[in-house]
Amino acid sequence: MKIVAIANQKGGVGKTTTSINLAAYLAKKGYKTLLIDMDPQGNCSSGIGVETPPNANIYHALTNSVNILDVIIPTPVENLFIAPSNMDLAGIEIELAQTGHNFKELRIQVHQEALMQYYDFCIIDTSPSLGILMTNALACSDEVLIPLQCEWFGLEGLTKIIQIIKKVQQQDNQFITKLGGIILTMYDSRTNLANQVKSEIQKYFPKECYKTFIPRNIKLSEAPSYGQCIFDYQSHSNGAKKYAELGEEFLKRQ
Repeated sequence: MKIVAIANQKGGVGKTTTSINLAAYLAKKGYKTLLIDMDPQGNCSSGIGVETPPNANIYHALTNSVNILDVIIPTPVENLFIAPSNMDLAGIEIELAQTGHNFKELRIQVHQEALMQYYDFCIIDTSPSLGILMTNALACSDEVLIPLQCEWFGLEGLTKIIQIIKKVQQQDNQFITKLGGIILTMYDSRTNLANQVKSEIQKYFPKECYKTFIPRNIKLSEAPSYGQCIFDYQSHSNGAKKYAELGEEFLKRQ
């Protein structure tokens, strides 16, 4: 199983949209795919049409109340499963800080033989922070994809998340987390700013920058309110087309 974290400490950059639609594309291609919602807001769970069980979600797996295998549930998309989240996760930083290996909890749960052999891909949607939840996701992952909004503040955030990846690597030589790619989101080719940011990213990260850019698209914004991925909500939209292109590029890079 390939484990990929979708991470950026900035909010509103398209992490959840990318997590849902990349995972849904992989599932529709026939790959058994697991989504893990590591955001207390639970937008990844509701955005794919799942109601989070109050006593069996990712919070309970991280606190070792239950096995993660017991919190995974199917989504409306065939081949796509999710370990959902809710606001219980908001207070877990304090609880995990009291344990001796607080950044390894997710890794311990996910790296079970039964789970690793059943799924082809695991996509982790992270919270917009640099705390324990994100470090758990990074320490669990083989690689990190960074959605980057085409604005200058996004470039500043990119530097910080790369520093966090390096720190996770230094914590333990078991962690093989690497920067798998940078995905430009909310891209508008008509603006000078978006094109300048794109040029900067391509200049300094020529291999990591995905060739597929995700545009601003109203259908992408509407789909989660109906609990659907873009391919089920509006399969002929430009947003669906671009996430399909992104999915194909992702697979080629594997």
